Amino acid sequence: MSQRADFMQQSPELTRKLVELDALFKKTTIEESIQDLVKIRASQINGCAFCLDMHVKQATIRGERPLRILHLPAWRESPLFNPRERASLAWAEVLTQIPAQGVADDYYERVRAQLSEKEMSDLAFIVASINAWNRINIGFRTVPGSRDKAYGLDKANLA
Repeated sequence: MSQRADFMQQSPELTRKLVELDALFKKTTIEESIQDLVKIRASQINGCAFCLDMHVKQATIRGERPLRILHLPAWRESPLFNPRERASLAWAEVLTQIPAQGVADDYYERVRAQLSEKEMSDLAFIVASINAWNRINIGFRTVPGSRDKAYGLDKANLA
């Protein structure tokens, strides 16, 4: 595998703006635990090892149960997620894997039964951001765990 550029060094202002967007998510209506689950699930779908590693560690530090993280690929069948979490995961998946025909009205309404329009909107931005990070980190082959110390993720004790 060849060495790739460090996108943070090459595009510091753009990186900073994406980080600033992420910081705004603390002010949204979406609980941090749901944000963690959604970021992990989108990163699984996209195959982004760096983001998957990072968000599993963040969720662990914040107290997420390991079994719930392991059940994320099968969240529809797992009894470990409540209706609000299921709706959030469904919304994250459909926005990560946009169907050719777009998001159907009945799908939107099923999610809307659990989340307000404001919550759906806030969550859409969270999903858009993690998808952007996934694409950047995949493109530049950012090594999983390579920024653990800088981000305080070594506290997860998952090395």
